[in-house]
Amino acid sequence: MDIAELEKRVTLCEDVEAIKQLKARYCAVCDDNHNTDNITKLFVPDGIWEGAGLGSHQGHDAIRALFKSFQERISFSQHNVMNPIIEVDGNQAHGTWYLLGPFTFRKGNRAIWLAARYEDDYVKVNGEWKFKHLRAIGRMTAPYEKGWAE
Repeated sequence: MDIAELEKRVTLCEDVEAIKQLKARYCAVCDDNHNTDNITKLFVPDGIWEGAGLGSHQGHDAIRALFKSFQERISFSQHNVMNPIIEVDGNQAHGTWYLLGPFTFRKGNRAIWLAARYEDDYVKVNGEWKFKHLRAIGRMTAPYEKGWAE
């Protein structure tokens, strides 16, 4: 293996790890009461957060407003993401993740399990990976007390 091939492989490993760290920071922001100040740092200015039943929210102001609405509705969340598949193509990448987590909704102090799949598009800007388009695709919500079988 020549030095150019080695550099290419190291860059790919570094990019994949940086994207994993980006997703971990996203989860931390969500679990920090859906921090409206920090969420926009993870998205490009025209980035999109899209979710089934929640619509599409483009740009920092819209994403900040969405997270403000999450603060008003959700008193607790624990975003556990796993099974990443990350494909890097230069300064663009795509990632698929699975989420399983407990959530507590303020209305009725309702505890639920939530499972979703994330389909994310990323872009590398000035050497830093950011979300270009995050898609949250719901797979299951279930009351804590009853589980998901029903």
